[in-house]
Amino acid sequence: METKKPKETKYNNIILVPTDFSEVCENAIDQGVELAQYLNYKVCILHVIDKQTEATLKKEKLTPDTIDEKLKSYKDLYEQKYNVEIGIMSRKGTIFKVIGKVASELKANLMVLGTHGKQGIQHLFGSHALRVVLDSPCPVVVVQKRTFGEGYKEIVFPISNELESRQAIDWLVLISRLFNSKIILYQSLESDPALNSRLKIISQQIGSYLKIEKVNFEVIIAEQTKNFSSQVISYAVNNKSNLIMIMTMPGGDMPGFSFSAWDEHMMFNEAEIPVMCINPVDLGNYYYDWMMRT
Repeated sequence: METKKPKETKYNNIILVPTDFSEVCENAIDQGVELAQYLNYKVCILHVIDKQTEATLKKEKLTPDTIDEKLKSYKDLYEQKYNVEIGIMSRKGTIFKVIGKVASELKANLMVLGTHGKQGIQHLFGSHALRVVLDSPCPVVVVQKRTFGEGYKEIVFPISNELESRQAIDWLVLISRLFNSKIILYQSLESDPALNSRLKIISQQIGSYLKIEKVNFEVIIAEQTKNFSSQVISYAVNNKSNLIMIMTMPGGDMPGFSFSAWDEHMMFNEAEIPVMCINPVDLGNYYYDWMMRT
């Protein structure tokens, strides 16, 4: 009699948090662990030992054991603080290859990525965060120095003619349930009436779905036809929103995904509002089923 193989799990209820041991990445760990606490997930903290790490160790006359000791201190601190199971890992290579590979190996559901911004002194991240997000097999929450606070009480979800917004609705429902969030469907204003009609239909479809799922939401239409990203950020700042959720935009200039200036403006917004980046399902390496059904 033939034995059936068990169905392979697409994810393992793990949040991956890469770190370069900077203050920003410590904030990312803190937020990742707090999210894991809400989701009842585990956390894996990863440090990639690249040429920069090796040069720093050599300059300061330290051994690779220093990396493991630092990771162990994070594990002890955050497990005690949040009562969340935390794994630690160091892996040699480049951040662009290792982080995505580890996320795939772990079958991580989510990644929380600390970034120093696109300009200025950069460690492992900064503008490098773009490439990490491009190749991620799971959604990535990009954070800066802004703390987690009370969670994601209001989420801004931009709806534009250029964005396949509907593929991220499951995550909207999940996060809204966890944090009792209000969802703002922020609809762009186009100069073409036909496009405005199309966007209205998309907003109505999403709204109908959110009503079925009993999610609190509101549709806001942008006031201008230009600078949509600036209007999204301005709205989020003025209304003290806690998270912006976006779909990354596919492109052909490199394998995987590419970012437009729109995506970069969102990720590196000066208000330091966390941004959840979700790769288009049909182009991604994984599609994670509804998390609330697991």
